[in-house]
Amino acid sequence: MFLDADTFRTVVANTPLVSIDLVVSNRHSDILLGKRLNRPAQGSWFVPGGRIYKNESLDQAFRRITTSELGRMFVRESARLLGIYEHFYEDSLFGQGGNAPSTHYVVIAYHVVLSSEDLLTPPHDQHTHYRWWCPENMATSTEVHLNSKAYLNCLPLI
Repeated sequence: MFLDADTFRTVVANTPLVSIDLVVSNRHSDILLGKRLNRPAQGSWFVPGGRIYKNESLDQAFRRITTSELGRMFVRESARLLGIYEHFYEDSLFGQGGNAPSTHYVVIAYHVVLSSEDLLTPPHDQHTHYRWWCPENMATSTEVHLNSKAYLNCLPLI
């Protein structure tokens, strides 16, 4: 399931990556965002998510990504499909500019509602920390990435 760096660089440079984004809300309609550590979108607040691996079903990927990103497993049937999105970035895991490829994601976004307001522990390699954002603040903040803000239009929150 994992590629060496040179092979993955070739993939990023030549194909879109397919991923799942998790738009997680609590009973107050706040949205969970993480402060990104890695490229692309490094330094911005972003929804949790992850790439789908080769030969991994959507159900398997959803269970793996929720476990990894949220610290507990959810099944896809418990979430609501928000839609398919495209994310384009000038940078990638391999840097920005020069010989670094840009990144193109095809994203399947799901809405997950938590019954608890507990702040989840983020994965150490993806986010520095998580924070609950009210949708109004999320929509106006310059710290929240535009690709995460786009999901607000699909939620019955604002």
